[in-house]
Amino acid sequence: MTSMNGKLCLVTGATSGIGRESARALAAAGARVLVHGRERERAQALARELAAATGNTQVAAVAGDFARLDDVRRLAAEVSSHGAALDVLLNNAGLMSAQRALSAEGYELTFAVNHLAPFLLTRLLMPRLAAAPAARIVVVSSEAHRGARLDFDDLMSTQVAGLLAAYGRSKLANLLFTRALAARLAGGTVTANALHPGVVRTHLFHRSPWLQRLMDTLGRPFLLSPEQGAATSVYLASSPEVAGRSGGYYARCRPLEPAAAALNDVDAERLWQASERLTGLPG
Repeated sequence: MTSMNGKLCLVTGATSGIGRESARALAAAGARVLVHGRERERAQALARELAAATGNTQVAAVAGDFARLDDVRRLAAEVSSHGAALDVLLNNAGLMSAQRALSAEGYELTFAVNHLAPFLLTRLLMPRLAAAPAARIVVVSSEAHRGARLDFDDLMSTQVAGLLAAYGRSKLANLLFTRALAARLAGGTVTANALHPGVVRTHLFHRSPWLQRLMDTLGRPFLLSPEQGAATSVYLASSPEVAGRSGGYYARCRPLEPAAAALNDVDAERLWQASERLTGLPG
């Protein structure tokens, strides 16, 4: 793996699964790693574990609940206190809600956590990313975006049935966000790419006990390990092969063509404007 010595990396949703293994790999490569968790105690325990396992003492914990935009704002301020420049922002945190639920601001929970929170965090950290020599923004999306469509009259999915549909919409939103972001960053020193990690044995389905049981029973022999699932995240965060490349979608460390809906520049811009409004950012 490419040396990451001295580079500051933030991994959101790092206390389990793909995020945990991504943080471990970056720490092993010598990066200064900020491991994010919803609960500070779990993030601190992970930071100690990774420091001991990798011999890298520059692993620190940050915390914030992505279901609360005020927490995201506090998280951005906390990350900023760790240095003037941020080299890698790995937007990994995500969930699949088992039933319809709302964020603190009253937004559909899956859309709020999977899209609005990383949108806001990325925007707030842009000055830190721009201060790095060649920063990378990595967004964990999913092949679940295929078949999804955004309804701009119903972004909160009040008319959508089923947790998989809402999840697919949020992953399509990840790709449209990455596309609009890359267009805005063109010609600069910051790049943005998205990825599909594969179907991985993680806690993604823990809010849906029946789906978790089904995956554990039928799918486990075919599922990737969290370490395997983290490979493309780590590749996009560190590999010289993708230096300067932006706006791509990757799987198994290779470019992958997303669904046509993810290439719609009109929808990407509409989503950007709607997300600014929903997160209270100035246009």
